[in-house]
Amino acid sequence: MTAPRYDLLCIGNAIVDVIADTDDAFLAEQSLDKGSMRLIDEAEAVRLYDLIGPAREVSGGSAGNTAAGAAALGIRTAFVGQVATDQLGTIYRHDIEAQGVAFPVAARGDVGATARCLVLVTPDAQRTMNTFLGAAQQLDAKDIDLAAIADSAIVYLEGYLWDPPGPRAAMEAAIDAARAAGRKVAFTLSDSFCIARHRDDFLRLIDQGRIDILFANEAEICELSGQSDFDAAVADTAAKVVTLVVTRSEQGAVAVRGGQKASVAAEPIERLVDTTGAGDLFAAGFLAGEAKGLSLDLSLRLGAIAAAEVIQHYGARPEADLRTLAGALL
Repeated sequence: MTAPRYDLLCIGNAIVDVIADTDDAFLAEQSLDKGSMRLIDEAEAVRLYDLIGPAREVSGGSAGNTAAGAAALGIRTAFVGQVATDQLGTIYRHDIEAQGVAFPVAARGDVGATARCLVLVTPDAQRTMNTFLGAAQQLDAKDIDLAAIADSAIVYLEGYLWDPPGPRAAMEAAIDAARAAGRKVAFTLSDSFCIARHRDDFLRLIDQGRIDILFANEAEICELSGQSDFDAAVADTAAKVVTLVVTRSEQGAVAVRGGQKASVAAEPIERLVDTTGAGDLFAAGFLAGEAKGLSLDLSLRLGAIAAAEVIQHYGARPEADLRTLAGALL
């Protein structure tokens, strides 16, 4: 097998995070529940955007965050997601490429507007999120560069993107191309609500042996397995995949591969600020370790380091130098 062009290729929702300061009065005027997340349509996204003050616009989305974290660790990384031929689509491409992530997907003019999450931050640090999924949900199988998939050591898929039929078909095609090329397929369950909607599909992928590395948190692994006991849920699922990785917030994480089980404690932090992106960055660290051929224990440690960095500031992208934090691990 030839050496891959990318160590990691991530597929997911291409969402621009629009982060703006606001106050409680504005939230009350707009009938927004502080700290909540709601899905909105394009008209509401435009209306709110026109009302907010100066904002910081950053490429986001779960798999996009993982791609950015892996690139920060020195991993050759690509991201596949759909944006439109509009201002935010241009911003998304510029931002993610500036972080060292290849973005081999053309913007399209027939997919509506680029997805965005309007994140309103009040003085008490609460984040109220308003998400318009737009073009991100229009990724099509024909837009997937199957040669790039086959040229990636690990292909990582985001469960959030499984809802619409187009992106679902695109991810199924990517899985098939990766497996035909002898590459690894990693999948994150993303959210318990995703599992509630697509449990049969996710179990089908697992039972067919199409997933090599499965990521979940404690609630998700119990939801998927139907087991209320954590250890039973892990044992049940680990028997069906090559590698299972389960995060447990402040209790660290565990991974199982064959007969080997490893665990890692959560990294010590100075102050918990924002848990957004913790799972995404944990996956980035673990997958970077896999790409580098590290042991299960060291890959878990790298994931814990990346997750600890991102929860000590606002936003889901690393601000400190992850390669410095990783030290001798890399």
